[in-house]
Amino acid sequence: MFIRSDRLFLRPAWPEDLQELETLIAHDSAACNLASTCWPCAHDDALRFVTHEQAHALPQFVITVPGADGALIVGCVGLARRDDDVELYYWIAREQRGRGYAREAVKAVVELAWSLGHARIVANHFVDSPASGRVLHGAGFRRTGRVAERYSAVHKRVFPAREYVLAPAGSGGFDDEMNGLAANEDQKCAA
Repeated sequence: MFIRSDRLFLRPAWPEDLQELETLIAHDSAACNLASTCWPCAHDDALRFVTHEQAHALPQFVITVPGADGALIVGCVGLARRDDDVELYYWIAREQRGRGYAREAVKAVVELAWSLGHARIVANHFVDSPASGRVLHGAGFRRTGRVAERYSAVHKRVFPAREYVLAPAGSGGFDDEMNGLAANEDQKCAA
């Protein structure tokens, strides 16, 4: 499965990506601080990431920026199963942050998730990573008000992570109920 957005090309990871992914991981300790275990943190994780067979309903992508010299890998994005939920995760390499790549990739994968029949998507970010919350909010996710304890490789312990949720507008799902609550919470946080 492939996705083309305005600036990005999302594609599955290939074995040929292993060295580039390991280089990105080595230069960014935050790569191992995702609230999802889907992104590789070490050689064995990266090898598994580039060689595993994709589940059709839970695609995982490397995020690339096409250019004259090829397509530079700038991060990853994908869907995974977490208990009964479909969870979105993403990561952008440190040198590539602040360019809107995360929001663009997240929006593209959300559109794909709806076309695959998913009715609800959850996402999490650690409380000390407010930029991740801004990405999720900008892509339409809303806080549920829940803070879960998730393992953080950077903190080397369980650490609080905020939960977000997104459902198609007008679906009558959890997201419609939460929009009012989240808007009030977001206004309080902005104040």
